[in-house]
Amino acid sequence: MRARQEPLFLARQSYRRRRLEDAARLLPILGAFLFLLPLLVPAIGTAWQGVYLFVAWFGLIIATALISRGLGRAPELPQDPDTGSAGDLPAATSTAPTDEGRD
Repeated sequence: MRARQEPLFLARQSYRRRRLEDAARLLPILGAFLFLLPLLVPAIGTAWQGVYLFVAWFGLIIATALISRGLGRAPELPQDPDTGSAGDLPAATSTAPTDEGRD
């Protein structure tokens, strides 16, 4: 009996989104490492350590902005060629209370 063959590669968009999610999860660890790095190099002056911390902080802000911008985009859903609609989306349901049954 042959095993069911799965696609070898993931869709490009879902793969990139997962890698962005991984980068977002690793960013705090990278930030902690960058902020603790000056403690390992005591030979440079305090002023340079302060400049380094602000540069590292600014770099983390830029990296966070880029990652959040990439994650903020809505994923494109494949279009069904027969109906022209996007995938199997659930029907929109309203959670607002209705006046049914009230007299």
